[in-house]
Amino acid sequence: MEKRFEKMREERRLPPKVMDELVTKISNIGITKKEFDDICDNVVDSYERSLVEPGEAVGTVAAQSIGEPGTQMTLRTFHYAGVAELSVTQGLPRLIEIVDARNNPSTPTMKIYLDTDIASDRNDARRIARNIEMVLVESVASNVSIDLLRQAIDIRLDPELMEDKGLTVDVVAKAIDEKIKGKGEVEPGDNVIFVYPANDTLAELQRLSEKIREVRVKGINDVTHVVIRKETDGYILYTEGSNLQDALEIEGVNPHRIYTNNLREIYQVLGIEATRNAIIKEAMNVLNEQGMDVDVRHIILVADMMTVDGNIRQIGRHGISGSKNSALARAAFEVTIKHLLGAGIAGTQDPLKGITENVIIGQLIPLGTGSIDLLMNPNVPAAKQKKKTT
Repeated sequence: MEKRFEKMREERRLPPKVMDELVTKISNIGITKKEFDDICDNVVDSYERSLVEPGEAVGTVAAQSIGEPGTQMTLRTFHYAGVAELSVTQGLPRLIEIVDARNNPSTPTMKIYLDTDIASDRNDARRIARNIEMVLVESVASNVSIDLLRQAIDIRLDPELMEDKGLTVDVVAKAIDEKIKGKGEVEPGDNVIFVYPANDTLAELQRLSEKIREVRVKGINDVTHVVIRKETDGYILYTEGSNLQDALEIEGVNPHRIYTNNLREIYQVLGIEATRNAIIKEAMNVLNEQGMDVDVRHIILVADMMTVDGNIRQIGRHGISGSKNSALARAAFEVTIKHLLGAGIAGTQDPLKGITENVIIGQLIPLGTGSIDLLMNPNVPAAKQKKKTT
């Protein structure tokens, strides 16, 4: 058994991951040598039959395999699995967001695991959730108004909300003071804060009042809501809004088990390889959620094309399709006149190496048998050539 495994590794008949899985599963079962040989032969045969043949139109097949199920997808927004308080875009809108590599998804969310030693403690989970959830002044104030008699902004704080968010009047006052940066005087009181602007005109009072409402007192930017849920691994935090960079810096968050559905954030924080994996995961989640049976290799091809040059690019005229070398291929996708006119003015030459441009001018496309050139040596007699081939 070991000799056969060693020989298969040397011949590289299977990928390392498949080989390791085969060794693990076969080593623990009692089978005869003939059964062992049959299993190995069948695995190798199945793998070789699954390989793409040279010249196969993998891009077209992938586009058809993803596009056809896409026509049957729903357009609804679903609740996050098991978390009724949060909604997340699924179906066709989410798939479009992924392949368009949108800067801001319509429903950004994070799934945050806690450090192992505190994951089962609800109090710790609640404390970390408080540190993550963004709290604005207007979130804990029962009223923010302009006191014309005092020529000041009157901020009335809600004691219950303050206690729930773990805040004090001094903390809120300090946040306001740092935000207005010397443009006024902050005077805290008993569940009330007065702000006296340096310029006490009515226009300045109104402008400063609106600014104070949006002051962030606690938490990280863009995360507007956090839900705590008990699962098999302990307490897990689900967020409405995403800020991966700042969330990683929160004490108690497990940096190895935090996830966001915002591809741009993953690219900026973790790099292009993590982004590629996230594209595959997000797209497959959408398709599986809809009950679509699409081979993961089609999604892998899309993810590879979107990330091959080290940047995340959309599939469209502002990304992959718009960056093709061929002017005819770019013109065939969108904004035809613009591309043809630009190529004509610049005197661009088209090498005709791709599929689209050769279809346009009626030439043989470089796919299938069209991707192979046959060469013959005219100096060798036909009889000798026939003898060599036999």
